[in-house]
Parts: sequence; structure tokens; C-alpha cells
Amino acid sequence: MRLLTDLCNRLTRIAMLWLAVVVWLLPGVVRADDKRFRLSAPVALAQSGLLEHIIPRFALKTGVRVEVVDEGAEAEITLGSQGERAVFEGAGVLWRMAIEGKHPGAAKFADWLTSEIGQRTVTSYEVAGVAPFRLPEIVEEAEVAQSFDGDAAVGKQASLLLCGRCHVVAPENRMSAIGSTPSFAVLRSFADWDARFQSFYALRPHPAFTQVEGVTQPFASHLPSPISPIEVSLDELEAIIAYVAGLTPADLGAPIQVQ
Repeated sequence: MRLLTDLCNRLTRIAMLWLAVVVWLLPGVVRADDKRFRLSAPVALAQSGLLEHIIPRFALKTGVRVEVVDEGAEAEITLGSQGERAVFEGAGVLWRMAIEGKHPGAAKFADWLTSEIGQRTVTSYEVAGVAPFRLPEIVEEAEVAQSFDGDAAVGKQASLLLCGRCHVVAPENRMSAIGSTPSFAVLRSFADWDARFQSFYALRPHPAFTQVEGVTQPFASHLPSPISPIEVSLDELEAIIAYVAGLTPADLGAPIQVQ
């Protein structure tokens, strides 16, 4: 009888130990889920190519991953003809966004999609030179102001290291860059500078030699990088954008007047 009691006590202690381990690990699991959410969309929207255009750019900015699921499937965000907020028009539909629950990653996506940069990302998508999606004619909510939370000091150092071989990033490298590439100050003067930096990896010639951790695919075996590749993390990119946001735009003068 005593042996049986000792065995029960030992099993109880083991069970309590495993329970403590599970409880200790649970916050980490929750944090991991905060960086991934599901987005439900009809077949017409999923096959339009728009989601493949906007989702990687959102992931670059936030580090949040989006899983696209079928219409009607359980999801934190649903894009369709029904919803609280109109976000864009296209394919004969006024597309609306509905949010289910309070998932932090989904909330970031909703803020980004309705911000100025998110809306520009939607309208910049083209098929055969035509933009199939546009902004809704009636703006239901004010745009969310875009903010850049990266460390600008870290961004400057990352810019000098990763971008300085081609671009003039700061006075420190003004004599060592390639003269035919625009400086960061010139790029900062463009109205869409933030969109350009967030999607730089997709803008020529960067795809040939750039790898963004967790976003881009590895180089094809028959198309290796022609130069020493640039490898950048999402944190480094966010820091670079924060650095560029604080630069004084270059004065390029008044637009050319044609008479």
C-alpha cells in the first residue's frame, strides 16, 4: 500500500512539473500568434494578384505574417462586400474590411491598409499597365497617420553598411558612392519615398542582389547574385526607414514648366 502511495505522489509531482512547463511556455506561444493572423477573401480577390502585391509590403513594415484563407473560413480579418470599413474598389465591388476580435497583428494590418501608404500600395498595383483597384469615392474614416518606430541611429549605420556602396547615405560616404544612383536625400524628396523604401527589394535593380529575411525567396540556382548580396532583416529595414524619415529632403528646385 505504501509503494502505491509513493507511486501516486511521484506521478502527481511529475504532472505538476509538466503543467508548470506548459504554463511557462504559454506566453511565448501567444506572442508568436501575435505575429500571424488569417485573412479571408473571396476567390475573385485572391486570384486578382492584389493580395500578393500588398501582403509582402505589409510584412516588411511590421514583421506580421498573413495567412490567406478561403471565403467563409475562420479569420481575424475578412475582405468582402460586407464590413464596417470601405477600403478600395475594383472588379465591380466596393471592398470592405471586417475585423473579428482584437488580434494585434490584424489591428496593425487594418491601420496600415487604411493609412496613406497602404492606400498608395493598393492603387500602385497594375496589371498590363492598368491599375484595377482604386480608393473608394466616399472616405468613411480619416487616414491613420504613418509612424516610423525604428531606431534612426541604428538605421544610419545599417544604411552606410548595406546601401552606402551605391547611394550617398550621409556626408560620411559622399565620395564613395556611385554617382548615377540617387542619394537618400534625393529619394526623401519624393512624395512616395516611404513606399519606395518599404518595397525597395522589389524595385529594379535590387531584386537581383537583395535578400530580405523572411520575405524574399532565395536566389534561383541559375541566377546567383551578380555582386556580394545585400542581406537585411525587417528590424534593420524599419530602422533605415526611421533614419530616412528624419532626413531633410534635397531641394530639387521648382518643377519644369513647359510652354
